[in-house]
Amino acid sequence: MRYKKFGKTGLDVSVLTTGTWAIGGANWGEVNEVDSIAAIQEMAAQGVNLIDTAPGYNAGHSERVVGEAVRSIRDKVYLTTKTALYTGPDGSYIKDGRAANILRQCEESLKNLGTDYIDIYLIHWPDPKVEIGESMGAMVKLLDQGKIRHIGVSNFSEAQILEAEKYGPVEVIQPPFSMVNRVETDLMNWCARREIGIMTYGSLGAGILTGAIRAMPDFPPEDTRRTFYPYFEEPMFTQIMELLKTLDIVAGNHHAPVAQVALNWSIQKEYVHTAIVGVRNEKEAAENCRGMDWELSPEEIAMIDAAIADNLD
Repeated sequence: MRYKKFGKTGLDVSVLTTGTWAIGGANWGEVNEVDSIAAIQEMAAQGVNLIDTAPGYNAGHSERVVGEAVRSIRDKVYLTTKTALYTGPDGSYIKDGRAANILRQCEESLKNLGTDYIDIYLIHWPDPKVEIGESMGAMVKLLDQGKIRHIGVSNFSEAQILEAEKYGPVEVIQPPFSMVNRVETDLMNWCARREIGIMTYGSLGAGILTGAIRAMPDFPPEDTRRTFYPYFEEPMFTQIMELLKTLDIVAGNHHAPVAQVALNWSIQKEYVHTAIVGVRNEKEAAENCRGMDWELSPEEIAMIDAAIADNLD
């Protein structure tokens, strides 16, 4: 496993982070809890020391699975969870950045995770109905109480980060980033220059960059891969299929699966400190981690970048 300095947090984090959105089990297809726990533990055994979850991942279920998985290894991993977003009774996502809600959610997350502190606590999405200062006030209070160690934000713009910094430290951001989603590259470079830790999500494009999907899938209408991501719609699906032809060549050079190519492409960027990768079972976990045993050459990166430009730009 490779590690990078995580901005100004003082933490050295693995370049892969265990992602647990799908482990939550809502609208991600079939998920087995025993396999999920094994996957989290295998990632840790392979040297992955950062786990990402959120109460919005199926009403806290993902957090509870993580808590069970890390019970015996809590001192070996950093836990990231989020606030200001939760799952409503009908499964919809509700943004709530009010201070009272943030304080309440933190207590629930601590209980779900079976821990007395959260290493990195993120505002999941900005709430347009609530002043950022109010949300940050609650985050700073939790920091002062020792319930969280580092404050971060997810899905924030540069202007929103600057606003948040008026009220407290923002040490980590979590934007989307992959070969098929590079819209936040400028933001990430800006944060890297300011020594803000950068953990990216959507690293495998909801699975489309694993190479396992080669025909348009028939996901249910409510499936997250259809509702949250644009990759399984035309013309983007066909464009990505063309990109995969180049990734197949690079993967063949390394006798490796396509997913390892996609992950290396992301984490070899200087402005990506760690990339979140979702895992459903022990086999997937081990396979993703094996990709950290090798790197893409400059020529291969140039080849991939040219294919991205030809097909997606």
